[in-house]
Amino acid sequence: MKRLLLHVCCAPCATSAIEQLSEIYDVTLLFYNPQIFPLKEYRKRLSEVRRLAEKMDVPLIEGDHDPCLWYEAVEGHEKDEERGERCNICFRFRLKDTLRILKEKGFDLFATTLTISPYKNTQKINDIGKELSGERYLVTDLKKHGGYERSIQISKWFNLYRQNYCGCVFSMNKSIASPKE
Repeated sequence: MKRLLLHVCCAPCATSAIEQLSEIYDVTLLFYNPQIFPLKEYRKRLSEVRRLAEKMDVPLIEGDHDPCLWYEAVEGHEKDEERGERCNICFRFRLKDTLRILKEKGFDLFATTLTISPYKNTQKINDIGKELSGERYLVTDLKKHGGYERSIQISKWFNLYRQNYCGCVFSMNKSIASPKE
């Protein structure tokens, strides 16, 4: 069975992804999200991923948390619209480090839970992954075939914290400025 390194943005997005991918691959989670702001939120999301990994009996690698590197990467894009170029830079930033860890630890493939979100550009995420590594990136659209709905269901079963913004200070500010009903 091939070893898959699954970049995880948060516990809820990882739920059905683990369920789907574990049928085919030997899955290890990677929590690498230096964009998450504030630090209290980062710790809360990491804690939930740890709890999920334990409940679903999946190994977890915790990436470095150095927000300064992320801020350098998105410098000049602070005012970009959500789903704009700043988000693409962020996807590339996290997937590039996932690829680095894949190589260091000897995984066969990598993928990301980012493709489960109906709010993310799945095609762009997959294009970035393929561009970075070609055949070592597993193209996915985890929201298909009820994947997103299943993630909500599993999250409720496990009583997982579900955040209301992507993670960075810019998406947090947008969420505060225009809260959902």
